[in-house]
Amino acid sequence: MSSYEKPDFWAAKARKEGYPARSVYKLMEIDRKFGLVRQGARILDIGAAPGSWSLWILRRLAGKGFLAAVDLQDLAAAPAYENFLFVRGDLYDAETRSRLLAAGPYALVLSDAAPATTGNRLVDQSASESIVEAVIAYAEAALAPGGALVAKIFQGGAEAGLLKRLRGRFALARGFKPEACRSESFETYLVATGFRKA
Repeated sequence: MSSYEKPDFWAAKARKEGYPARSVYKLMEIDRKFGLVRQGARILDIGAAPGSWSLWILRRLAGKGFLAAVDLQDLAAAPAYENFLFVRGDLYDAETRSRLLAAGPYALVLSDAAPATTGNRLVDQSASESIVEAVIAYAEAALAPGGALVAKIFQGGAEAGLLKRLRGRFALARGFKPEACRSESFETYLVATGFRKA
Protein backbone atom coordinates (compact mmCIF):
# COMPACT_ATOMS: atom_id res chain seq x y z
CA MET A 1 0.00 0.00 0.00
CA SER A 2 1.47 3.37 -1.00
CA SER A 3 1.47 6.35 1.36
CA TYR A 4 -1.21 7.88 -0.88
CA GLU A 5 -3.53 4.98 0.01
CA LYS A 6 -2.91 5.01 3.75
CA PRO A 7 -5.45 7.09 5.68
CA ASP A 8 -3.41 9.79 7.41
CA PHE A 9 -4.33 12.28 10.13
CA TRP A 10 -5.89 14.75 7.67
CA ALA A 11 -7.90 12.10 5.80
CA ALA A 12 -9.28 10.70 9.06
CA LYS A 13 -10.11 14.20 10.28
CA ALA A 14 -11.95 14.97 7.01
CA ARG A 15 -14.10 11.84 7.33
CA LYS A 16 -14.93 12.69 10.94
CA GLU A 17 -15.94 16.25 10.02
CA GLY A 18 -18.04 15.23 7.01
CA TYR A 19 -15.74 16.33 4.18
CA PRO A 20 -15.12 14.02 1.20
CA ALA A 21 -11.40 14.84 0.97
CA ARG A 22 -8.46 16.01 3.08
CA SER A 23 -7.86 18.95 0.72
CA VAL A 24 -10.24 21.07 2.82
CA TYR A 25 -7.49 21.60 5.39
CA LYS A 26 -5.23 23.12 2.75
CA LEU A 27 -7.91 25.72 2.04
CA MET A 28 -8.45 26.37 5.75
CA GLU A 29 -4.73 27.02 6.20
CA ILE A 30 -4.58 29.29 3.15
CA ASP A 31 -7.59 31.22 4.44
CA ARG A 32 -6.10 31.57 7.94
CA LYS A 33 -2.91 33.03 6.46
CA PHE A 34 -4.42 35.32 3.81
CA GLY A 35 -7.99 36.00 5.06
CA LEU A 36 -9.65 35.37 1.70
CA VAL A 37 -13.10 33.90 2.47
CA ARG A 38 -15.27 36.74 3.74
CA GLN A 39 -18.90 36.90 4.80
CA GLY A 40 -21.20 37.92 1.95
CA ALA A 41 -18.57 37.32 -0.75
CA ARG A 42 -19.22 35.89 -4.22
CA ILE A 43 -16.77 33.05 -4.84
CA LEU A 44 -15.93 30.76 -7.78
CA ASP A 45 -14.52 27.26 -7.12
CA ILE A 46 -12.94 25.74 -10.26
CA GLY A 47 -12.30 21.99 -10.24
CA ALA A 48 -14.56 21.56 -7.24
CA ALA A 49 -14.97 17.75 -7.06
CA PRO A 50 -15.22 15.92 -4.77
CA GLY A 51 -16.61 19.02 -3.04
CA SER A 52 -14.69 19.62 0.19
CA TRP A 53 -13.71 23.19 -0.66
CA SER A 54 -17.25 24.10 -1.76
CA LEU A 55 -18.80 22.56 1.34
CA TRP A 56 -16.43 24.40 3.69
CA ILE A 57 -16.98 27.72 1.89
CA LEU A 58 -20.76 27.34 2.07
CA ARG A 59 -20.55 26.59 5.79
CA ARG A 60 -18.40 29.71 6.22
CA LEU A 61 -20.77 31.88 4.18
CA ALA A 62 -23.67 30.67 6.37
CA GLY A 63 -26.38 31.47 3.84
CA LYS A 64 -24.91 34.81 2.80
CA GLY A 65 -22.91 35.63 -0.30
CA PHE A 66 -22.79 33.19 -3.22
CA LEU A 67 -20.69 30.27 -4.45
CA ALA A 68 -20.44 28.98 -8.01
CA ALA A 69 -18.52 25.74 -8.62
CA VAL A 70 -17.54 23.75 -11.70
CA ASP A 71 -16.12 20.32 -12.39
CA LEU A 72 -16.27 17.56 -15.00
CA GLN A 73 -17.45 15.21 -12.24
CA ASP A 74 -20.41 15.41 -9.89
CA LEU A 75 -19.65 16.35 -6.30
CA ALA A 76 -19.45 13.57 -3.72
CA ALA A 77 -20.94 16.03 -1.26
CA ALA A 78 -23.68 17.93 -3.08
CA PRO A 79 -24.54 20.77 -0.71
CA ALA A 80 -28.18 21.93 -0.75
CA TYR A 81 -27.76 25.67 -0.34
CA GLU A 82 -29.83 28.35 -2.07
CA ASN A 83 -26.72 30.47 -2.62
CA PHE A 84 -24.90 27.68 -4.48
CA LEU A 85 -24.63 27.05 -8.23
CA PHE A 86 -22.90 23.89 -9.45
CA VAL A 87 -22.10 23.57 -13.14
CA ARG A 88 -21.02 20.14 -14.34
CA GLY A 89 -18.86 20.89 -17.33
CA ASP A 90 -15.45 21.52 -18.80
CA LEU A 91 -13.85 24.77 -17.67
CA TYR A 92 -12.54 25.20 -21.25
CA ASP A 93 -16.06 24.95 -22.73
CA ALA A 94 -17.48 28.28 -23.96
CA GLU A 95 -20.99 27.62 -22.60
CA THR A 96 -19.64 26.61 -19.20
CA ARG A 97 -17.43 29.69 -19.09
CA SER A 98 -20.36 31.92 -20.06
CA ARG A 99 -22.57 30.53 -17.26
CA LEU A 100 -19.87 31.01 -14.66
CA LEU A 101 -18.90 34.51 -15.76
CA ALA A 102 -22.57 35.53 -15.81
CA ALA A 103 -22.81 34.64 -12.10
CA GLY A 104 -19.95 37.04 -11.24
CA PRO A 105 -18.19 39.26 -10.58
CA TYR A 106 -16.42 37.39 -7.81
CA ALA A 107 -14.34 38.49 -4.84
CA LEU A 108 -12.38 35.23 -4.94
CA VAL A 109 -11.53 32.61 -7.56
CA LEU A 110 -10.26 29.29 -6.17
CA SER A 111 -8.90 26.20 -7.87
CA ASP A 112 -7.70 22.93 -6.40
CA ALA A 113 -7.94 21.38 -9.88
CA ALA A 114 -5.30 18.90 -11.00
CA PRO A 115 -4.89 16.94 -14.21
CA ALA A 116 -5.29 13.18 -14.39
CA THR A 117 -1.71 12.18 -13.67
CA THR A 118 0.27 9.99 -16.06
CA GLY A 119 3.29 9.23 -13.90
CA ASN A 120 5.45 11.31 -16.24
CA ARG A 121 6.35 14.32 -14.12
CA LEU A 122 7.06 16.64 -17.05
CA VAL A 123 3.76 15.78 -18.75
CA ASP A 124 1.84 16.21 -15.50
CA GLN A 125 3.53 19.55 -14.74
CA SER A 126 2.67 20.84 -18.22
CA ALA A 127 -0.96 19.79 -17.84
CA SER A 128 -1.14 21.44 -14.42
CA GLU A 129 0.33 24.66 -15.84
CA SER A 130 -2.33 24.69 -18.58
CA ILE A 131 -5.10 24.41 -15.97
CA VAL A 132 -3.62 27.26 -13.93
CA GLU A 133 -3.39 29.45 -17.04
CA ALA A 134 -7.10 28.80 -17.69
CA VAL A 135 -7.93 29.60 -14.05
CA ILE A 136 -5.98 32.87 -14.26
CA ALA A 137 -7.93 33.75 -17.42
CA TYR A 138 -11.17 33.20 -15.51
CA ALA A 139 -9.91 35.41 -12.70
CA GLU A 140 -8.89 38.18 -15.09
CA ALA A 141 -12.37 38.09 -16.64
CA ALA A 142 -14.47 37.53 -13.53
CA LEU A 143 -12.83 39.15 -10.50
CA ALA A 144 -14.05 42.39 -9.02
CA PRO A 145 -11.39 45.02 -8.27
CA GLY A 146 -9.48 44.05 -5.14
CA GLY A 147 -10.33 40.36 -5.61
CA ALA A 148 -8.11 37.37 -4.95
CA LEU A 149 -7.02 34.12 -6.60
CA VAL A 150 -5.80 30.75 -5.28
CA ALA A 151 -4.66 28.05 -7.71
CA LYS A 152 -2.92 24.71 -7.18
CA ILE A 153 0.05 23.92 -9.41
CA PHE A 154 2.49 21.04 -9.69
CA GLN A 155 5.97 22.41 -9.02
CA GLY A 156 8.36 22.25 -11.92
CA GLY A 157 9.59 25.67 -12.98
CA ALA A 158 6.43 27.24 -14.39
CA GLU A 159 5.61 28.98 -11.13
CA ALA A 160 8.00 31.90 -11.72
CA GLY A 161 6.42 32.82 -15.06
CA LEU A 162 2.90 32.48 -13.69
CA LEU A 163 3.72 34.61 -10.66
CA LYS A 164 5.17 37.27 -12.96
CA ARG A 165 1.91 37.28 -14.92
CA LEU A 166 -0.09 37.56 -11.70
CA ARG A 167 2.02 40.42 -10.41
CA GLY A 168 1.05 42.37 -13.49
CA ARG A 169 -2.61 42.30 -12.39
CA PHE A 170 -2.48 41.83 -8.60
CA ALA A 171 -0.92 43.87 -5.82
CA LEU A 172 0.65 40.72 -4.31
CA ALA A 173 1.35 37.24 -5.68
CA ARG A 174 3.35 34.45 -4.05
CA GLY A 175 3.66 30.70 -3.70
CA PHE A 176 2.45 28.93 -0.57
CA LYS A 177 2.57 25.25 0.45
CA PRO A 178 0.14 24.35 3.25
CA GLU A 179 1.25 21.94 5.98
CA ALA A 180 -1.70 19.68 5.04
CA CYS A 181 0.00 18.84 1.71
CA ARG A 182 1.54 15.38 1.74
CA SER A 183 5.28 15.54 2.34
CA GLU A 184 5.99 13.65 -0.90
CA SER A 185 3.65 15.81 -2.97
CA PHE A 186 5.08 18.31 -5.46
CA GLU A 187 1.97 20.47 -5.43
CA THR A 188 1.94 24.03 -4.19
CA TYR A 189 -0.44 26.99 -4.45
CA LEU A 190 -0.25 30.38 -6.10
CA VAL A 191 -1.99 33.06 -4.03
CA ALA A 192 -2.68 36.53 -5.44
CA THR A 193 -4.52 39.42 -3.80
CA GLY A 194 -5.51 42.98 -4.73
CA PHE A 195 -6.74 42.43 -8.29
CA ARG A 196 -6.47 45.41 -10.61
CA LYS A 197 -8.79 45.73 -13.59
CA ALA A 198 -6.97 46.34 -16.86
